[in-house]
Amino acid sequence: MDAKGATRCLTRLCELTNSDLVISVWPVVLRIARLCHRLTAESSSPKGVFEFETELQQLLCEMGRRIVQWKLNSLESRHPGDLPASLLYQRDAYDRKRLSGTRNLNCLFGKIRLQRWLYESHEGLGLCCLFPLELQLGIVAGVATPALADRVALLSSDLTQRQLLDVLRSQHQVCWGVETLRKTVAAMAEGLSPFRHQAQVAKLLTLLKQAAETVGPRRIQLVVGRDGIMLPIRGSTKYKEGATATVSVHGRWGKRLGTVYLGQMPEKLQVSLSDELTQLLRDVLGQWNGAPLRLSYITDAGFHPTEYFQNVLCRMLDPQRPGEYLEWEWVVDYYHACQYISNLAQVIFGPGREAYAWAAKMRSTLKEKKGGVFRVLRSAGQLRAIRGLVGEESDYESAYNYLRGHSRWMQYAERRRLRVPIGSGVTEAACKIVFTQRFKCAGMKWGAEQGSSILALRVIALSGVWSEARDAMLESHNNALPSTPRQFCDNTETNRP
Repeated sequence: MDAKGATRCLTRLCELTNSDLVISVWPVVLRIARLCHRLTAESSSPKGVFEFETELQQLLCEMGRRIVQWKLNSLESRHPGDLPASLLYQRDAYDRKRLSGTRNLNCLFGKIRLQRWLYESHEGLGLCCLFPLELQLGIVAGVATPALADRVALLSSDLTQRQLLDVLRSQHQVCWGVETLRKTVAAMAEGLSPFRHQAQVAKLLTLLKQAAETVGPRRIQLVVGRDGIMLPIRGSTKYKEGATATVSVHGRWGKRLGTVYLGQMPEKLQVSLSDELTQLLRDVLGQWNGAPLRLSYITDAGFHPTEYFQNVLCRMLDPQRPGEYLEWEWVVDYYHACQYISNLAQVIFGPGREAYAWAAKMRSTLKEKKGGVFRVLRSAGQLRAIRGLVGEESDYESAYNYLRGHSRWMQYAERRRLRVPIGSGVTEAACKIVFTQRFKCAGMKWGAEQGSSILALRVIALSGVWSEARDAMLESHNNALPSTPRQFCDNTETNRP
């Protein structure tokens, strides 16, 4: 394209659209045209095509950056008469002062500069300055547009700080430091967390409805689990226990249809996790009015899971039948029970094939025979009487008493006949995907505040409700914008800046 042709094309585009936008993006358009012109059939090669695509991506990103910058700067008029003289925000009054200097922000396409009007507190009340345009755009942590902040938050749930900063630099031309990144992630976690609960309730109800529409021989199941995992905490010489919980829906054929996750950084007695799980269950069961559900609670027999069953689930009222309690079935995880069978084998036989063979037979008996746990206990008692113990008496008593004390919650053969789960594999996996994969990489240690932000984002992403929580957050933002009070306004028809 020669100079005259480029001038004619530019003139025509200015006539058809906004001239400022065309002038802004025209240099990039010319560079794209030259780039396309350079690649011909004769000069093409794998290296040439690679360089062509790479440079084209950079140019398209630059064009996007210029368009976003132009559009955001055009949203607010530069003429004072077009703006209200005063605004009301969070019950405080603000007066228009001046067009402030440009602000450095970041969008999906890189760094942009935004010019906006400044409002100060009415009659010198000493409040912070107000920039209505930033509130209207939903700028996060004063540095990022909503789309970029959403991208950062979602990636932070899976990537380390260094990995995420590299992605921002290479894919979005955004060069941040660690503090800016942490500030943005914390702001997004704070914004999304209030909407996680309702999104999880809606997802579980959708899964229950999906299960109810199928045909099968069994009842729909709502399966709950919780477990703990030790985490490296900054400033502590010992690991501390974090906790996770899962709520799954199983269809009429026993297939798991979906799961939502909860998590909590180390906390005494895990009160927050218990409260969140209880509220989630109450809201789901209170809103479900379809087919009857089988309610199962599958965990190990640790302190916190046992206490939650005894103090909460056993006393949970049925929202559909006032005055009656829900019927929760507690199942002690089969694989944890098998560990105690292995402990008995080691104490009775000592290491070797004999112990391995007896333990394998007893694991099969426990799972497949009616009253299997009592058969295991009877066999262990007879062997002890006949041949005595190789190991410590206390080890035998500990394993034996565990199986006997929890025998009423080990009816595995009956549950297998009903095609309902006998193991807490989903919850054990939750410990891995919620915590281990993100919180226990080499050399990591966590502070409570930073860890809580990442964990809040991670459970939203893993539960598959990210878009629902984000959309709800953005929708709520519209209800918190500054308004124009009539008693202060010189333009009563303007309700939003």
